[in-house]
Amino acid sequence: MSFHVTHRLGDMESVSHSAFPALLQELDAHPGDEEHTSVSVTHESEWCLGAYRGGYVVFENLEEGEPRHMIDVSPDKIILLWCLLADGDLAALECEPWKPGY
Repeated sequence: MSFHVTHRLGDMESVSHSAFPALLQELDAHPGDEEHTSVSVTHESEWCLGAYRGGYVVFENLEEGEPRHMIDVSPDKIILLWCLLADGDLAALECEPWKPGY
């Protein structure tokens, strides 16, 4: 299984799980920038988990399906969710307390 990350300014690359903390820290780099407010991990199955400032996360399939979200998610939990997605453990992600929509 493969995955890639999308950085705050839109660059995409393949990385290891160890890069996830630095990816999340990108959200703190320019707090006044209201255009570039998210980073994400996308699995080869097109499932994507985006993180925004303040612990807001969105889980969605980019090809189909309805988006879901959670609020006030801790940085450690976001990294754990990204690891699950990168490993293709969609069943574990489905067990999370997602709310419908954005």
